[in-house]
Amino acid sequence: MKTISSRGFTLVELLVVVAIIGILAAVGTVSYTGYISGTKQKSIENAMQQISLAQTEEYSNAGEYHTSTTCGDPSTASSKAIETELFGGGDIITEDSGYEVCIAEDGSSYKIIASNGDKTITLSANGVWTGK
Repeated sequence: MKTISSRGFTLVELLVVVAIIGILAAVGTVSYTGYISGTKQKSIENAMQQISLAQTEEYSNAGEYHTSTTCGDPSTASSKAIETELFGGGDIITEDSGYEVCIAEDGSSYKIIASNGDKTITLSANGVWTGK
């Protein structure tokens, strides 16, 4: 009687291992993507809170809030204007966040609007968030 010795893995065993690795990689990629978008949102929310604090200082110094007359859709230009006017040119609204920001007049107050094309977040002067 002949005995068959096994010197390695069969093709089926290798395919099963590759399939398992593929499934784990797909799950990891989805989790990673969610993590990245969540951190970008938190980053812009922190920047919006800093802008709100700067607005309080602007009102104390000038007696009025900094607003944009064309704040329908936040843009790179509106984000840069905020950085220049309220922060002296600092890089508070980073390009890595993927969001653009503008400050709209809201009666005698203001609201800060941030958008990345897919999602829009708003922070009113009294601290109420929408779109979070």
